[in-house]
Amino acid sequence: MTARTSDIEKAAGVLRTGGLVALPTETVYGLGANAEDPAAVARIFQVKGRPSSHPLIVHIGGAEHLDDWVQGVPPTARLLAEHFWPGPLTLVLRRGPRVPLEATGGLETVAVRVPDHPVALALLSAFGGGVTAPSANRFGSVSPTTADHVRAELGDAVDFVLDGGPSEVGVESTIVDATGDTPSILRPGGVTREDLEAVLGHPLEVPSTSGVRVPGQHPSHYAPRARVVLVEPEKVVSEAELAQELGHQVGVFVPASSADAPVNVRAVVTVPGSVASYARGLYGFLRELDQRGCDLIIASLPVEEGLGLAIANRLRRAAGPRATE
Repeated sequence: MTARTSDIEKAAGVLRTGGLVALPTETVYGLGANAEDPAAVARIFQVKGRPSSHPLIVHIGGAEHLDDWVQGVPPTARLLAEHFWPGPLTLVLRRGPRVPLEATGGLETVAVRVPDHPVALALLSAFGGGVTAPSANRFGSVSPTTADHVRAELGDAVDFVLDGGPSEVGVESTIVDATGDTPSILRPGGVTREDLEAVLGHPLEVPSTSGVRVPGQHPSHYAPRARVVLVEPEKVVSEAELAQELGHQVGVFVPASSADAPVNVRAVVTVPGSVASYARGLYGFLRELDQRGCDLIIASLPVEEGLGLAIANRLRRAAGPRATE
């Protein structure tokens, strides 16, 4: 744990008085508010520029607190909580009376998780309640994985930034609709589909669209300032160099298999061979290419298994409706 006890106590005090705290989690940094304070929750939407209809995730200190925030928990949801909490798994369940509609986008369901980060858990313990915490960035932009990312993007709009070091997972939590007997993945993330299926003992659907509103499902989300274009892996270098010749300032994600090939563009990121390292670095890579003045980013999708599914989901959202060319 890198945060001092005094910082954690200060952050808990800010939450108690209706303030906003940027807190570390294993996925990304969150912009936290007292989950039971509608005015504080409303400030999150204001600071992020986030539509009020987009629900937030309520972070709690342990699975033993689940029934304090939701009602009618199916056995499948308890099984998943037992296996994956603390961890990057969010469960969508029926809202309990403690959760204001401001936190759920007006829905009668609520997204809940227990973060797997010592600083976040210490803060939840010191605060003694639930914390709503979407990613600590402007709505739709690249999620922050360090405290410096938060400070650079949100500045004084956050009352206190609790520094817990770089996020270990680097992409947001997996969101599972657990309201019924047949769960489905609404957003791929830090817990893989394969791991979920191993616990449940049956395949899980990952619908391309869903009637359940959840965080991170805006058509253009996780997006840098530069436009992102997705191409086939074997075309990444040629498409990047062509775009540079046409006048773009190009950043390119070069697959590890092509790392030794010279690429004549403004900036090159070599994708790590490890999918876990790729996920951990993804948002930092996107931010780096923005900072280096790129107006176009050329990338390809990883194999969509394990954490590769979450990476592909984030790249497609970053590219927006025009995901490929």
